[in-house]
Amino acid sequence: MALAQISRRNFMQQSALWAAAFAGGGMAGMATAQAAREKELNILCWEGYNSAQVLDPFRSSRGATVKAESLTNDPTMINRLRAGETNIWDLINVNNPWARKIMLPEKLIKPLDRAKFEPFFNSMMPEFKAPYKWAMDDSGEQLIGIAQRFGPYSFVVNTDKVSRATAEDQGWNLWNDPANAGKYGILESDDWNVFCLCCIAGFDPFKVHNDEEVAKFTETAKRVFKGAKLVGDIATMNQALVAGEIDFHLTGGTYSASPARADGHPEIRGITPKSGPLAGGKGGIAWIEITSVVNNPQVSPLAEDFLAYVQAPDVAHTVAFAEGTYNPVTQMGNPECFKLFSKEQLDAIQWDSLAEEMARSAEYDIVPDYDKLLDIMTAAKREASGG
Repeated sequence: MALAQISRRNFMQQSALWAAAFAGGGMAGMATAQAAREKELNILCWEGYNSAQVLDPFRSSRGATVKAESLTNDPTMINRLRAGETNIWDLINVNNPWARKIMLPEKLIKPLDRAKFEPFFNSMMPEFKAPYKWAMDDSGEQLIGIAQRFGPYSFVVNTDKVSRATAEDQGWNLWNDPANAGKYGILESDDWNVFCLCCIAGFDPFKVHNDEEVAKFTETAKRVFKGAKLVGDIATMNQALVAGEIDFHLTGGTYSASPARADGHPEIRGITPKSGPLAGGKGGIAWIEITSVVNNPQVSPLAEDFLAYVQAPDVAHTVAFAEGTYNPVTQMGNPECFKLFSKEQLDAIQWDSLAEEMARSAEYDIVPDYDKLLDIMTAAKREASGG
């Protein structure tokens, strides 16, 4: 989940180009655009929802043109809406806090019809039953999105090198043991790396940090990046784990380990520490995706149609195992969906430990002083690489 860098100037330039493309023709142009939108859908999302496996049946059944763009972090997607691309996108799929805390207050998304969409939550896993916190606004009155994919996401080990029990017991202190320098990798995922470095430093990432904690974060970031054998993407980390080049890697879980597990490497396992510095003494962090309707003045009627479409048991199963990474979905609470998962697929997504790992995890949230910590981490990464 790497954090791409893009400037506000670039956002504005791009949105201006889109706006010009959508602008033509005054009232006649608007009427034409509205008519065209009945068979057009644009989705801004994490990978999976942009898969032909998910989109092609919807395209065919509705006779629609569906375009989906996948990005690898939430802030960039939200900044694109802020820069004017609410006129382009109909749906946005991001991690749990952004809809409730950022996009709805900034009027980037619009509420859903509760009577129409809340019944879908009734067939989800128990922890997602309505009213589900992250799918609601602060008042608890407005439904602002639908939950689907989720999972624990802390770090990954090769259990042939570090046992699951050892990893769960030691938790983030694996990175505080000098003997482990040179034995681990770091997955390029800036926001999650900030979370994890806070945990290694011994404090909760999801709060404002005092000077002492910032100093500790700085020391930890320098030491952890200096001790890394390699830094790279999911494929790089999994290949290095399977080959025995590293014993474990920072930032990871079901999402990142699943491709290796699906390829016959059950020794590659996402780990959720039994305890840690997060709220309530929890040891790990979990993410939950929320898909919302963009506050597009000419939003496609297919937006809500697609939200309903991906709730169907067979489509939810396809979403879980779309090419790329594999993840649990909330609809696995429906027996008709759950029965579609093979034993091998359940093993790939670590179904055997999912409930306990989620119970040990705090939910993804927004870091109030994220920009400051990101700058510190980026400098530590650059220093470690000799840049």
